[in-house]
Amino acid sequence: MIDIKDIYEYRDGSLFWKVANSNVVKIGDRAGYLTKHGYRKVMMNGRQLYEHRVIFFMHNGYMPKEIDHIDGNKLNNKIENLREVTHSQNAMNVKKLVTNTSGVKGVCWDKARQKWKVRISVNNKCINIGRYDDLELAELVAIEARDKYHNQYAKYD
Repeated sequence: MIDIKDIYEYRDGSLFWKVANSNVVKIGDRAGYLTKHGYRKVMMNGRQLYEHRVIFFMHNGYMPKEIDHIDGNKLNNKIENLREVTHSQNAMNVKKLVTNTSGVKGVCWDKARQKWKVRISVNNKCINIGRYDDLELAELVAIEARDKYHNQYAKYD
């Protein structure tokens, strides 16, 4: 069985070929390609694998179910930016949705009550924190809730 470290060299968050596998791929070339979802994939034994998963495996010797990019940047595959997480923890570290109209993660307008509603997800369940007249207060409450329930997985933008 071929070892990943015999095929790829890890340098500063990227993988580079240690072997030439065709007329196109040369030793020292950057491995992989960018997907339409913003991740890089590499080839291993005829299979396409996410670069960040290969890098995590190279450094830790096992493959977790989910890996989180701590800074939220899908292309920052430096080993210090990758951590094993549960699905729930990974969901805590997502960016603000593009459909968000308040400009604040976890805060939306409750049209029926004419107030700003704060809610967060904990263990795959939506928790309503409260409703507020003032957006700035709702934002502060949302930040406190994320700090309390999401700890080091909290993301603010």
